[in-house]
Amino acid sequence: MKKKSFLYPIIFMSAITAIFTFVLAYLNYSTAERIDFLQDIELKKKILYVFDIPIPSDVPEEIDQVFNQFIEEDDSVEPPIFYTVENGEKTGYAIPASGPGLWGGIDAYVGISADFSTILGLEFISHEETPGLGGRISDMEFLEQFRDLDISNSSDRSYIVFRPASGGNVDAISGATLTSQSVRDLLNVDLEDFLKERRGD
Repeated sequence: MKKKSFLYPIIFMSAITAIFTFVLAYLNYSTAERIDFLQDIELKKKILYVFDIPIPSDVPEEIDQVFNQFIEEDDSVEPPIFYTVENGEKTGYAIPASGPGLWGGIDAYVGISADFSTILGLEFISHEETPGLGGRISDMEFLEQFRDLDISNSSDRSYIVFRPASGGNVDAISGATLTSQSVRDLLNVDLEDFLKERRGD
């Protein structure tokens, strides 16, 4: 009897553990595909914003439909490059841009026209900058400065220049000088690398 009462809680706890493990494994398996889809949709929303393509709603399936209608992906590189096509011709690119920020890495996509004369838009995929300070790089007020930004006369990796410097075309974030400089530097470097490769410089 004592032996039986000693084994009972061990068997009971083992059974409970096995059941909960199975349930958690099933939930993880059954939701993994949906989680991956929603993460993919979040990226697609940001790419659509870079190209200034309106999103009809926040319904994931509708966002996916709009994305697939207007945007194509070059996954031969990592991270991938996205581009828009009109009448069989590429009209713009969304290229990855990344670099160190004040508190961690900053990852973004920047859009550029097919003739390489205009920055179409900017969106941040991830960053670790301080909310209310450097984190304001994700605010619309800052991002909209990069909409249809003429860079046709830019040279020497000076596509983004903060005012009041000569040739300034963007306002830095007040109180977040280092984060602003990080954004400027990573955009200028990755834009230059992309343009050199495409132009064959």
